[in-house]
Amino acid sequence: MGDYVVADGEFAAFVGIDWAEQKHVLALQDRQADRIEVGEIEHTPEAVDAWAMELSQRYQERPIAVALEQVRGSLVFMLTKYKHLVIFPIHPATLANYRKSFRPSGAKGDPHDAGLLLDLLTRHREKLRRINPDTAETRTLRFLVEERRKLVNERIRFSQRLNSHLKLYFPQVLNWFCDIGSQIAEHFLERWPTLEALQKAKTKTLERFFTDHNSRSSDKIKIRLEEIRRAVAATHDSAVITASSSAALALIKILRELRNAISSHDSQIEKLAHAHPDFVIFDSFPGAGAAMAPRLIAAFGTCRDRYRTAHEIQCYSGIAPVVESSGKQHWVHYRWSCPKFLRQTFHEWALHSMASSAWAKDYYKEQRAKGKSHHSAVRALAFKWIRILFRCWQDRNPYNPALYENARQSRSHEPKACTSPVNIAWKTRSGFSKLSRADS
Repeated sequence: MGDYVVADGEFAAFVGIDWAEQKHVLALQDRQADRIEVGEIEHTPEAVDAWAMELSQRYQERPIAVALEQVRGSLVFMLTKYKHLVIFPIHPATLANYRKSFRPSGAKGDPHDAGLLLDLLTRHREKLRRINPDTAETRTLRFLVEERRKLVNERIRFSQRLNSHLKLYFPQVLNWFCDIGSQIAEHFLERWPTLEALQKAKTKTLERFFTDHNSRSSDKIKIRLEEIRRAVAATHDSAVITASSSAALALIKILRELRNAISSHDSQIEKLAHAHPDFVIFDSFPGAGAAMAPRLIAAFGTCRDRYRTAHEIQCYSGIAPVVESSGKQHWVHYRWSCPKFLRQTFHEWALHSMASSAWAKDYYKEQRAKGKSHHSAVRALAFKWIRILFRCWQDRNPYNPALYENARQSRSHEPKACTSPVNIAWKTRSGFSKLSRADS
């Protein structure tokens, strides 16, 4: 459905699908009929293809609106192959709250949920956002940067498990290497998995090992060798040493594979990012770099009509806070429901930007001086950055720090409203007492 654009009045039918792992329940309503058809389709490419082709023939390839409680799941990817199907993803919280409107007890059923999705689609379609796929290159970049982040998280998780095992029987290694998941640390532990094996090694063998792994500082090697000779075993319990050293060796192999996978992703991401038409724009921002520039490209995409204002991105990403008011009560809180990876992208980039942007660092300090926490101050900075990002993205212009500084300076020199105090006093007029200017 790539570039296929359709007006709401052209839909031949509407479908609500309650998806599941094995079988999907659907509710279909023809535009010309009030009757709702309920059915099921198996979760297989063949079954979905047969159903989609049957609809295409039935409605002479006219567009059909489909609502389902999924944004990027397997069913969505199956359905986006067909140009006559226009997908409207429904947020799970939206469906849950809509269900409670009619069933306060919380009762839930697949046919009923399919009907609710259909009802949302037919009655509130103007408030729903249809899926408008970006270019294949941009979507590939988006998937790669997300998967890379997951691999990094796995690497951190397995590194922490390795740390826990080493603390039991070989804690000295953690002081000898800054990153226990690094290549030199892995090779060291594979060669000498226990302190007993390490202390049996010859001095020249250890010196050669560190030199071969680009650790050529003679002073640092000397300190390590002295610490190795003075080291005392944390435990003599053979059960702990045998089990923990075996676990450590297994974790090292996992960490090596993760490091290779991250490196492979980095190569693909770099190639795609540099070939992207918007790379020059996002790479021009302070703190972007090799890791964050591709993530910013993926965050905005290439479709300029995807967001109408910067505020839409601020809210959708979860950077903008939620404002609630009822009667005399008014409160602001953190946005809970949002794409977590997208929010993390803007948050991390705003944090990196302070190292090379003076105004960003000053703005962060101002927010901290107001009593905001570290993360709240970083989100406030990201909120400000998104407006600049959006303007550069829309205009297709790289970031110009001088231009932005001039704009800030001009705003700071604008005349401000008079704030001089006004003398007031109680006065009696026509038998009533009221506050008035003292000189009136």
